[in-house]
Amino acid sequence: MSFPATRMRRLRGHATLRSLVAETAVTLDDLVMPLFVAQNLARREEIPGMPGQFRHSLDSLADHVKSLRDCGVKAVILFGIPTAKDETGSGAYAPDGIVQQALARLRRDVPEMYLMGDVCLCEYTSHGHCGLVKDGCVRNDATLELLAKTAVSQVEAGAHLVAPSDMADGRVGAIRAALDEAGFPETPIMSYAAKYASAYYGPFRDAAGSAPAFGDRRSYQMDPSCSRQALREVALDVEEGADIVMVKPALAYLDIIHAVRERFDLPVAAYNVSGEYSMVKLAAAHGLINEEAVVRENLLSMKRAGADIILSYHTESFARQFQRQ
Repeated sequence: MSFPATRMRRLRGHATLRSLVAETAVTLDDLVMPLFVAQNLARREEIPGMPGQFRHSLDSLADHVKSLRDCGVKAVILFGIPTAKDETGSGAYAPDGIVQQALARLRRDVPEMYLMGDVCLCEYTSHGHCGLVKDGCVRNDATLELLAKTAVSQVEAGAHLVAPSDMADGRVGAIRAALDEAGFPETPIMSYAAKYASAYYGPFRDAAGSAPAFGDRRSYQMDPSCSRQALREVALDVEEGADIVMVKPALAYLDIIHAVRERFDLPVAAYNVSGEYSMVKLAAAHGLINEEAVVRENLLSMKRAGADIILSYHTESFARQFQRQ
């Protein structure tokens, strides 16, 4: 034959056929919306480095979550911004902490929404690190009790799921034991299992006021050069009782998402982080890209790599775009 019998373009010539043969799809069932709630805030305020994202008061948070529910979003994860911080991050596990108040309010006002609590101390410590600090070092084992207390307090307040993001060794096991002892054996843990010390977190740290006051987080978050180490981290969290494992960030770590998906049969989450979000928003604001098309492509890449769940600040805009179709 003068030309190959197989012509791949046959499957691309019509929009309906392209949809019929599509191998990957992102839907609202896959997405989780991260939200910030701040103590003693009278009204919501936009986050300068994250256009379209807000620090919420309790009232504005409840209103926003209702609007998210109405446009089809099914799950949110909460990050708290306290008024006062201390060396032990006591606001993270206080019964009347800002996230605990928010969870209770949302369970009452928006019972249809699935509520996740981020479990970490960095937003609540005066030094900005994710654990107790002694002699300039983050003390791993001493931190575990406080992380476990935080998880239990969030579930008592109304969280359906807890998500430890601190990267302390052994924290999944400590949280699982504490939840079981407190009478919450059915509460799942979504572990930030492979969380990298990434430059993509900058806008989040500004939003949450969680930048470390000294040093950095490279002694506990993963080095971006490592991939085999990520699989060891995930394996340990699975052994300790994680129900879902997460890779963070997403776009620069699609290979890690894929490797985790290939190795483990647990649900895999990916966090489309603040820097990834802000770069898209900035490029779109300058007319350099089509925002909706790039968002859809980015989310597809995460799903194609193997993510079952995607935490993304684009969730609301995706939901509203989904409604228009």
